[in-house]
Amino acid sequence: MPEQHIPTAVDAGRAVDALRARKVSMVALTFVDTAGITRVKCVPLERLARAARVGVGASPVFDTFCFDDSMVVGAFLGGPDGDLRLVPDLGRAVALVGEPGWAWAPADKYTQEGPPFAGCQRRFAAAQVAAAHARGLIPRMAFESEWSLGQGRDRLAGTADPDEFVPAFDGPAYGLIRLGQVAGYARELVDALGRQDIEVEQFHPEYALAQLELSCAAKDPVGAADDVVLVRHTVRQASARHGWRASFAPTVDLAGAGSGAHLHFSLAGADGALFSGGDGPYGLHGDAASFVAGVLRELPALCAVGAAHPTSYLRLRPSRWAGVWQCWGRETRESALRLVTGVVGTGASSANVEVKCFDATGNPYLVVGAVIAAGLAGVHEGLRLPPDMVGDPAALSQRQRDELGIRRLPTTLGEAAEAFAGSQVLAEAMGEMLHDTVLTMRRADAQRFQDTPPDELVALSRWRF
Repeated sequence: MPEQHIPTAVDAGRAVDALRARKVSMVALTFVDTAGITRVKCVPLERLARAARVGVGASPVFDTFCFDDSMVVGAFLGGPDGDLRLVPDLGRAVALVGEPGWAWAPADKYTQEGPPFAGCQRRFAAAQVAAAHARGLIPRMAFESEWSLGQGRDRLAGTADPDEFVPAFDGPAYGLIRLGQVAGYARELVDALGRQDIEVEQFHPEYALAQLELSCAAKDPVGAADDVVLVRHTVRQASARHGWRASFAPTVDLAGAGSGAHLHFSLAGADGALFSGGDGPYGLHGDAASFVAGVLRELPALCAVGAAHPTSYLRLRPSRWAGVWQCWGRETRESALRLVTGVVGTGASSANVEVKCFDATGNPYLVVGAVIAAGLAGVHEGLRLPPDMVGDPAALSQRQRDELGIRRLPTTLGEAAEAFAGSQVLAEAMGEMLHDTVLTMRRADAQRFQDTPPDELVALSRWRF
């Protein structure tokens, strides 16, 4: 294949005109780093067309920033040298609702010489989608977003403890009492997302402390990752307008359940949906079953991608519906992979698999790309699914779990990092630079925080995600 370079922005003028009509004057260009933090560089609208043509400078060191902005050095990235070009995807550019004069666009990374940057997470996701298409498979994905809503504080006046979380509402889990306290906020948020071209399927007050959940409609995997970046930003901004703060951290309350960022995925082929109407378990077609089996096999390594912070493992506890067991089951919420078959007659449009062990510390582009890579390996090898799990594996004895082949997923980031280091599937899919960077970051955070008390970990991460 010919080497790709920065694409010619043939529609830049049209995109700029559309944003100008919305009275936009500034555009935020975002990328998500290896630690799961969304970073940004901004350009005036009049410079957007040029940015789409030659990019905006950004140091490659951003990809070795830890969640707290400390830096590490890997075999390929780290240190003060070099520069990249952030190139906005104008097909996703959208005026931000509630932020007059601002627009947003996700960015891809290119080298100064023109070719794509080997460490670009968004392009990694796109490459895995292309690999699926080459096999005649069309993946669709969507994220659930869970967050805890806390009372705001005056940071300059220092009127509240910065390490304290004061819930913005209370009441029974999933309760109408809870919804009544945030109803106006919920309506404003869902409306804003709709006006930003994001289709919301559900919103409800959740189980954990001051927790809310929002689900988006499925779309192409890169688009799903773009969506969740914009969803989290919109949630934070809407919360601030109501005097609240939103935390997507895995936990704000050690005594209770935490917040996940569950990924839903399905597959289609040339003849239609592959998650229903087949002769495999619960209607899965052969390639779909092998895809799920591939994801199941790689789950320990995938935890280093989708549960990317030491705090993630404070959420991953048995009997909390966090999906800590390496198994799958139909509507089994304790298994890491939950097969959702949908209402009878709707399987072609609704059947999917939910990955429950991920949270918002994972870079969503790495998450969708890594899951596709794992699934494609399963298809390539013709993997077969083991028997499905029914009930809670925690209720079984260790001997029973061993007989069923059900293992506990990593209990620390260090364990997940070593599983990731041993995954040939993910190493080959990511390439040397990206794989080494992820591994370097995970090992660094695991070592730095191995002796940090859980309450300190929670305080450190509470307002970073």
